Amino acid sequence: MTDVKGLDFAALQVRDLERSAAFYTDVVGLVRAPASPPGAVVFATEPIPFAVRTPLVDLDAVDRLGWGVGLWLRADDTDAVHARVVAAGRPVVTEPADGPFGRMFAFADPDGYTITVHDKG
Repeated sequence: MTDVKGLDFAALQVRDLERSAAFYTDVVGLVRAPASPPGAVVFATEPIPFAVRTPLVDLDAVDRLGWGVGLWLRADDTDAVHARVVAAGRPVVTEPADGPFGRMFAFADPDGYTITVHDKG
């Protein structure tokens, strides 16, 4: 049997690809990767690439997207990301606080996915 090595890629299915791509670049501060496959925008995140993509399922068939899944992004300055998210009018799910993974907070992205940002790797 072949061993699985671990998570290698993460993507969110989104309703409006360009709106979500702009949010993750302009507000969150991610940088687009030099190339992305059709129907997706890949970001140059490390060590695991992160992307948004057009949906493969009916996203409106459920009440809440991503329920039970935790996605965390590491940042150099969590408070700066928080300020940009607030300025963009996105809901903050968990206010900034110090925790076991450094300074952290969670927000809802344009599709309602909850994303946590922290600063300790």
